[in-house]
Amino acid sequence: MVKLSVIVPFFNVRAYAPDTLKSLRTNLREDFEFILVDDRSTDGTGELLLRARDEIPGATLHRREVNGGIATARNTGLNAARGEYIAFLDGDDWLAPGHFAELLSRTEALGCDFVRTAHVRVEGRSRSVRRVPHGPCGTVGDPRAAILPATRTTSVDYAYAWAGLYHRRLLDRGLLHFPEGVHTAEDRPWIWRLHREAESFAVLDTLSYFYRRGVATSLTRIGDRRRLDFLRAYDQLVAETAADRDAETLLPKAVRTYCAVIAHHLGALDTLEPSLARELKAGGAAALARLPQPVLDEALDAMDDRRATRLRRLRRRPGSARGR
Repeated sequence: MVKLSVIVPFFNVRAYAPDTLKSLRTNLREDFEFILVDDRSTDGTGELLLRARDEIPGATLHRREVNGGIATARNTGLNAARGEYIAFLDGDDWLAPGHFAELLSRTEALGCDFVRTAHVRVEGRSRSVRRVPHGPCGTVGDPRAAILPATRTTSVDYAYAWAGLYHRRLLDRGLLHFPEGVHTAEDRPWIWRLHREAESFAVLDTLSYFYRRGVATSLTRIGDRRRLDFLRAYDQLVAETAADRDAETLLPKAVRTYCAVIAHHLGALDTLEPSLARELKAGGAAALARLPQPVLDEALDAMDDRRATRLRRLRRRPGSARGR
């Protein structure tokens, strides 16, 4: 029986994949499987993975014929997973020895649907600790209750799929798959769905996942239209929240979050080609028009002047009709 399935998507991370694969070797166990997904790499990553498949016990390799992005690559791994528990690792990150064994042991002891963990953020030679904005640690609670308040950073704002462990019953219920073809912010509707639909969760204080920030191939550093996929992701998040039984109380948080990310992208227009910047502004204006307008009014009133001004100006953009 497979106790744990670890899904590891790779795309053009030839410089970093050796660290990732080395850390898998320090996390071996007979009842663990490592599902390596090559998302049509073109830089030699695929050749590394072929060797790793043969050298790492429990490893399998799934090679996608078309690049689909990290959401689709993770879904490929989920479709192949056989484990009682599911975990994720990105192809440019790495783990401390024994990371998964400890995480599994502590999760089984708690008996909850999923756990969220702290991590170490690595930027060049700098390292800093990032913790889940929820407490206390090691206590099982209601995931839905951890979404609010709207005015504070909460567990749904800590969306990293790899910062946790998930019981298979969530996969069987259709809660672990990501929105197909979405290249950025794919984990935002995903984490909200988990918190709305799962029955129990806990936060752990483990610091054995190392998240590599600032990778050259990251979409946050590439100025192509895949960066605009956040609009699709947040549209899904808001639509699903609007259909929830507690929509009235949850929507203010969802709308505030969407507004904040639109404002963030507006502040980075100079990193985009002019045509893409125009597309971002048009898409952002249309997104604001689709939001429930009374909730949007409240969100803008609660924001700082700089961001609120950006969004109000965008809201008045010619051709942007008011929404519901």
